[in-house]
Amino acid sequence: MTSGPPTGVPVDFAAALADLRGAALRAEVRLTEIPAPRRVAPFSVALSGDVLPGAPPGRREPDRPDEHDHDTDPLATGRFVVLHDPAGQEAWHGTFRVVTLVRATLEPEMAADPMLADVAWSWVAECLESAGLVPGTDTLADGGTVTRVLSQSYGALHGTPDAVDLEIRASWTPVGTRLGTHLRAWAALLTMAAGVPPLPEGVAALTRRFTDRSRQRHTVGP
Repeated sequence: MTSGPPTGVPVDFAAALADLRGAALRAEVRLTEIPAPRRVAPFSVALSGDVLPGAPPGRREPDRPDEHDHDTDPLATGRFVVLHDPAGQEAWHGTFRVVTLVRATLEPEMAADPMLADVAWSWVAECLESAGLVPGTDTLADGGTVTRVLSQSYGALHGTPDAVDLEIRASWTPVGTRLGTHLRAWAALLTMAAGVPPLPEGVAALTRRFTDRSRQRHTVGP
């Protein structure tokens, strides 16, 4: 007897989900499955991610949501969404679309850097390429925006250090169903925005498991 995807779930989407679950990410990155968009595509899955400071190497992902350290502020947060339309969508140039978001707070002096947006957008290409993804071959129709907001405090909050909030929105069409590589590229972007140094050459990342909703059904259907 052969096993296959749940009834009504396309084989390609099931293969993409399986590859996502097998992706190895850094210990600092914690993933949580969240409700996915229901009207953009017939099938979808969404993950939120946090980069937590000082995650001990080898620490296992918690089995329950309440095992997280809620007193630890993440260095960066974001979302990774996979959309799948078996019929394809013209703007995608394919049947899948990856939509990502990364948010992080940067040093205040970076607010005056006129190249900040350009540098932040270059991180997207750098992370895709470092994961072995070649634009035009492994990804199509890449695009996105970079937004920065300078927050200054007044009145009772005078004296609070200025902060620069950076938001990177990037989307692209993956070629094929091996989306674990795309998840690793986004996780690298998340840690880069968080200011976490890259792993030394030859040091392997640890496999991370989805949390919170990992044992629930994925969001599929209109």
